[in-house]
Order: sequence, then structure tokens, then C-alpha cells
Amino acid sequence: MTDENPDNKWIGKRTPRPDGADKVTGRAAYAADTTMPGMIWGKVLRSPHPHAVIKSIDTSKAEKLPGVKAVVTSKDILDFPIEKGPVMLGIQDMRWMCRNVMARDKALFHGHPVAAVAADTQAIAAEACKLIEVDYEVLPFVIDVDEAKKDGAPILFDHVKFDGKPSNIAGTLEHKLGDVEAGFAEADVIVERSFKTEAVHQGYIEPHACLVSHVDGKVTVWSSSQGQFMVRAMCSLMSGIPQSNIRAIPAEIGGGFGGKTIVYLEPVALALSRKSGKPVKMVMTREEVMRASGPTSGSSSTVKIGAKKDGTIVAGQGTWYLQAGAFPGSPIRGAAGCAFAPYNIPNVHSKGYDVVSNRSKVAAYRAPGAPIGAFSVESVMDELAEKLGMDPIELRLKNAAKQGTKAAHGPVYPVIGYEETLRQALASEHYKSPLGKNQGRGVASGYWFNAGGESSAQVNITEDGNVTVMTGHPDIGGSRASTANIAAELLGIHPSRVNVLIGDTATVGFSNLTGGSRVTFASAMVVTQSAETVIKQLCSRAAKIWKIEEDAVTWENGYAKPAGDNAGKFEPLSLAQIAAKATETGGPIGAGTQLNTIGAEGGFSTHIADVEVDPATGCTRVIRMTCFQDVGRAIHPDYVEGQLQGAMAQAIGWALTEEYIYNKRGQLDNAGFLDYRMPVASDLPMLECGIIEIPNPKHPQGVKGVGEVPLVPGMAAIANAMYKALGIRFAHLPMSPPKVLEALEPEPHKLAAD
Repeated sequence: MTDENPDNKWIGKRTPRPDGADKVTGRAAYAADTTMPGMIWGKVLRSPHPHAVIKSIDTSKAEKLPGVKAVVTSKDILDFPIEKGPVMLGIQDMRWMCRNVMARDKALFHGHPVAAVAADTQAIAAEACKLIEVDYEVLPFVIDVDEAKKDGAPILFDHVKFDGKPSNIAGTLEHKLGDVEAGFAEADVIVERSFKTEAVHQGYIEPHACLVSHVDGKVTVWSSSQGQFMVRAMCSLMSGIPQSNIRAIPAEIGGGFGGKTIVYLEPVALALSRKSGKPVKMVMTREEVMRASGPTSGSSSTVKIGAKKDGTIVAGQGTWYLQAGAFPGSPIRGAAGCAFAPYNIPNVHSKGYDVVSNRSKVAAYRAPGAPIGAFSVESVMDELAEKLGMDPIELRLKNAAKQGTKAAHGPVYPVIGYEETLRQALASEHYKSPLGKNQGRGVASGYWFNAGGESSAQVNITEDGNVTVMTGHPDIGGSRASTANIAAELLGIHPSRVNVLIGDTATVGFSNLTGGSRVTFASAMVVTQSAETVIKQLCSRAAKIWKIEEDAVTWENGYAKPAGDNAGKFEPLSLAQIAAKATETGGPIGAGTQLNTIGAEGGFSTHIADVEVDPATGCTRVIRMTCFQDVGRAIHPDYVEGQLQGAMAQAIGWALTEEYIYNKRGQLDNAGFLDYRMPVASDLPMLECGIIEIPNPKHPQGVKGVGEVPLVPGMAAIANAMYKALGIRFAHLPMSPPKVLEALEPEPHKLAAD
């Protein structure tokens, strides 16, 4: 384990989390806690229809209601005309973003914003929304991904064409390696199966919230987001206000998992504040979060894998149709790119289809698309192992990607730890432990790309000899604790002397979103370079105090020391002693770094899941689950384990209970935590972790990225365990009690339902 590594003093240690006390005592300030003098409240009017032309909007009655200060519609949000082509901000096209924030010509899903009101109280704003008269021409709608891709389905956008005619298939992505047809011709055993998954929400506890102030052309935004620079840029683009006049301040964030990497309320609140001249606060209800913010995609897929009798896989083929929701942009990259990535397969063809339908636009969710791809591929791998008479881990080991393997999505792998995750799983006590009646054990593996990207940091020495580190990334996975460990290690001080802050857009250099398993990787790089520059400054100041050459001073365990006997006999100077003389030796001590970080390497994870099924009720419980993952280097093991455990918990929900359920009117029927069944503590077993450390040689601390890949294999591992328990393979998630009962006794339950 890392925390037993004698080479590190703080990296790999389970130090107290910097935000822990504030969160458990309630001192942490979230976006909904923010207030300002003169603040008013904003509320959104949402479409009652899943698909309708907006013929007219009459806001006159709402504007006359006492207490109403402003009403806005799409006319108050800048338009990005579709016919002029993409306007990209990161991976988001502003043509779709502006229409998702506020409907223009058509409402495209139930809950789509069509207008918004700002008033003295929330009650007045809600009442004013009821007074807005919208004339709709209701259109046919389509919800399901398979229905949406059919010829004759209701079309959302006439300009979107596939095979030369209007279609709901908005885009494709394809990967090819070798000759897949020739590969299948060599196979002795071929398994081909189709799968379906339903849309699931990220399930963050804190709803979207913001407070926006517009005064004399200057804007301040406080919001819950995974990237304050993204908030600033999108607000600028949708308002026409220069980014230099917008300050976006990140509040503490109560969960995101990818779902807060785009904006919903902030541009609307800005338009209301601009019009009313007052600060506007907006907070979504849970129902609004479920109806109108992005879940991840539902999907429909087919996977085919062929192998020789000895277990050598010779070909893999997969097709994934992913729901984009009302606007293009489903995570087909993750599904098509990651699905076969754990394996050394010479012939691969994978293709993803981006399919629009009348439901809220999808947003990222922890390794976007990759869990969907893994569910289908890893289920087929399990069946293939059975047909070959092989242990499922042994089959994976025989075909595991390793250093030098060419992946279908492009890269040739460097040193990777996938094989080690399999070996540790195979040798584990968990894999060898006995099972009882109605119990089964499944395994699965998964991959995620990981990422680097733009990051900034500032390291300053305070006058009393402590350290303040500022980065530009909202902390949703423990980055403050990891940053404190790294700074303390480099500077040779206790982590309690390091104060880590999240800067806003006016106080720190540009930093990309918190997402993609990039933040600890990227922030560690800029913090390391800043700290190294500060150490040079400290050595320079010590040299001035001692009146010797700078290169005659070295830094060791928090002290400046003479580099050798020839440098002179001086007592070591501590950081605090040097800081106390900063004014007389040259002034403030500090350094900042801005980088577009590179060198990120993909992550691999293998899960073992044990389930127990009650055949009388169809209820399934995961009774034990272990994640074996190559994390590169665990900077803060508690947080690494937390990432793995949290991902397993989310996989359990995705596999067994969570789904968006729409009624015949195209409306979401379970828009709340009472009906949308997320796992709670009583649904979960002890979630076990096998942390494997094969450092990334391109990173100063060996970091690879942790947070996304542990979700990827989870659903497939549980589905494979269900087969071992029941002898029935489930190809449609979630494997909820009604589906289990239907599979066990189809006719009696069908009659009972009738």
C-alpha cells in the first residue's frame, strides 16, 4: 500500500481532509446558501409537452403581477443559428446549449424551459409563471432510442440528415482495427447478443443553484458547477457580455459526477438580473433536476465476439445507439472507444450512433458512455468463457491488453496495469470464497481514457511561514487533500500548514472543467512546478541571508541547508525563518504555473460482484463487491477508496433499480427520489478496494486518474453474477424485481398483471 511507502512522508498518507469539518458541521457554503442585499428570486416556466411548436408567448399578465421585476424568454438569450454551423466550447455546441437553456421555436421535452420570471419572492415568481400564456402546436413525440431511429419516427430537427434524409440519428463515430470479417472467419466460437439500458441520473444530492448579479455591465455568478471558467464562457456567449466583465465564483459542490459540466440556470438568472437590475437567485427543485437536467444516455446495442478453441479472441464487433436527448451530443466516444479497450484483439469494428429524442439533453456521467459499452462487451465475454469452458478471469488474462497493444480507438499502450488487476482478482480471497443458495459471482473489466488539459495553480508563502495553494478546479473528489499532501511533501512541512483554496475566474489562471479523471493529474503538475519554483526562491533567500551563492544552498525536509561543507557552516533555516525575513531579502515569496498538461494514461479496473436473488420477490441484493484498479499512485488513499466505493454504489443502482420511466404522454413519471430508486446505505454491502499502483512515468507523482473507470465494469459484473445465481442472462438494465420475476415465471406473472 502507498501509505506504507517509506520513500514518502505525506504522499500516500491518510491525512485529514481539508473540507471535512466544514461539511460535517454544516459550515460549508453551497450555492443555495448564497445571499445578497436586494436579492430577488427566479423561477422557470417549463413546457408541459414533450414536443410542440411554440407559436406565441404572452408575458403581459405576469409582468403586471405585483412583485414581479422581470420576465425573460428566448429573445433575451443570444441565438446561435443552426444553419451557420457549430460554435464549439469544449465539447459543447452553443447552438444546442442556447436552446437547451431556453426553448426557441419548439419545446423538445417535457420540462423544457420556455420563459422565466424574477420576483420579490419564490411564491410570486411561481404564480407569475402560471400567468404566462403559451400557444403550443402539439406534435408527435418519440422517447425510446429504438423507436427514435426508425424510419417514420417523429423528427426533431429537419436539418439533421442520415443516409440523405431527415433523421434522428445526429452523428456517428467509428473505430476499425484489422479486418473484422476475416477475424470472425478464423473463430471457432462466436457469441452475438443485443442489449438495452435505460437512462439513469447522476443522483447528486445538491440541486442546481446560482445567484447572479449584473451591475453596470459587470456580472458576478455564484453557482454549483464543475467548472467556473465554463460558467463564465457560456454566460458570456449567451449574453454577449465580454468574459472580462464576468466573474464566476465556485461554491462548495454537493456532487456532480459530470452532471454539472454544463449550465442550466446561470444564463437565465443573468438575463433576469440584467433586466431587473437586481441580484437574482435560482434553485431547482428535485423534480426540475430530474426532468430538465441531463441524465446519461439510455442505449441499444449489439456485440459480437469470436474466439479460437484455446480462448484467443480473434474479432470483436459492436454497435451502440445512444440517446442524446433533445439535442445532439450523446457519449458515443466512450461507448465505442472504451468497450473493447481492455483486450488485445487484432480485428475490431465498433460504431456509435448519436440519436436525438424528446427527453432532456444528456450530460456527462462518470466515464460517459464507457459503462454502457462495457455492459454489453463484458456480458458477451462471460458467455464466451462459459462456451469455451474457461474461467472468466483466465479468459480475460489470456487476451489482456498490455504494453505495446494497439487499441482500436488509436493509442499503443505504454506501461499499464490491467493484467495486474486480473491477477489480484483471481488470487483474492473474495474470488475463492464459497457461495450459498440463490447466490452468484460475476466479474467484469473496464477502461477509461483519462485526461490532462489546462490547469493553473499559485503557491504563496505567508508571512508567518505557512503555505497557501490556489488552484482553478472545483473539488468534487478530494483534490484539495491531494494538493495539500503534494505541497507538504515537496516543501517538507506538515499538511496542516497548507491551506488549499479554489480560486474564481478573477483570481487564478484558466483551468478546465473538473471531469475526465483529470484534476489530480493536472493540478499536481502545476502545483509541483509552482512549489519547485518556490523552493528555488527559498534557497535564494537563504543564500542572501548567509551571503553565499544560490547554488550552494539545497532544500531538504522543510529547511534550507548548505549544499556541502565548502558552502560554509550555517544552521539550517526553516521555511518560517526565511518567510520572516522575506521583506528584507526581496519581498513576497510565491509562484504560479499555467499549463496545458499532457501525459495522461488510461485507467483499468476489474470488479468481482456477488449477488443473492430472492426468487419469490425478484429482489436482488449485492452481498459483496470488490474493485481492483490500477490508480497509478494513490496520493490520498482514503479518497481513492472513496472514489472506488462510490462508483460501485452507483453501479449497483444502475444495474438493479435506477431508470427513467416515461408515461404515454411523454412525461417523466418518477421525477423524485421516492420513485427514482437510488441505492441507500441499507442496499449496499461493504464495498472493498484493491488499490494497485503502477506509476505513470509521465507524471511527477505517478498519477493516472481514478474517478471514472471504477464505474465502468460494475453493471456487467452484477449481470454476470445474476446469471451464475439464476442461470438466466439479463440483457436489459435495470434488472429490477419485475424483470427478474418475469424471467423466472413469465406466464403466472403475466396473468397476474392482466
